[in-house]
Amino acid sequence: MKKKLVLIGGGGHCKSVIDVVEQENIYTIKGVIDSNTTIDNVMGYPILGGDELIPSLVNDETYFLITVGQIKSFSTRLKIANLLIRHKAQLATVISPLAYVSKHARINSGTIIMHKAIINADSEIGQHCIINTLANVEHDAKIENFCHISTCAVINGGSIIKHGTFIGSNATVANNITICENSVIGGGAIVNNSLVKSGTYVGVPAKLLK
Repeated sequence: MKKKLVLIGGGGHCKSVIDVVEQENIYTIKGVIDSNTTIDNVMGYPILGGDELIPSLVNDETYFLITVGQIKSFSTRLKIANLLIRHKAQLATVISPLAYVSKHARINSGTIIMHKAIINADSEIGQHCIINTLANVEHDAKIENFCHISTCAVINGGSIIKHGTFIGSNATVANNITICENSVIGGGAIVNNSLVKSGTYVGVPAKLLK
């Protein structure tokens, strides 16, 4: 019997997540929670209500996944995660069957690995992360909690992406780089040196946007 799954957040990212969940075929989607929508379903799955409904849905048979997107800030995702923790909800971990995840990698709860992403040996992905389509996380890299590694981004070996950071589409992080928490790396940027100050970085090489 498949596990029941409730998705939290009914926007565009939710649609992509639904496709991955359906392909993985481990969970049955019970519905979507969204406090800020006027629609009644997402791709045929009903809007169950707002965040206030979460406590009544928590049980031993139901899992939850945050499907709010993340670019500039993870604050909304953090707020939802704290609500789930408070009510002792079970967190889903979703991995596309079209992705490659090394058996030597570690994927933590609340995270989604999307289509054709690569998670290589001895890497670790934290809680509530989005590893998006065609992203590449190389050997010995560490992605901390609440990070979004966007489409086609590359995190090379031994690099550390700190808590709450967004890596934009087609960005590249060189080997053994550390990117400080709450940073935004713009699409197409190349990070050749460790970043010790939180902020938005763009360009080749990536520089702090002022």
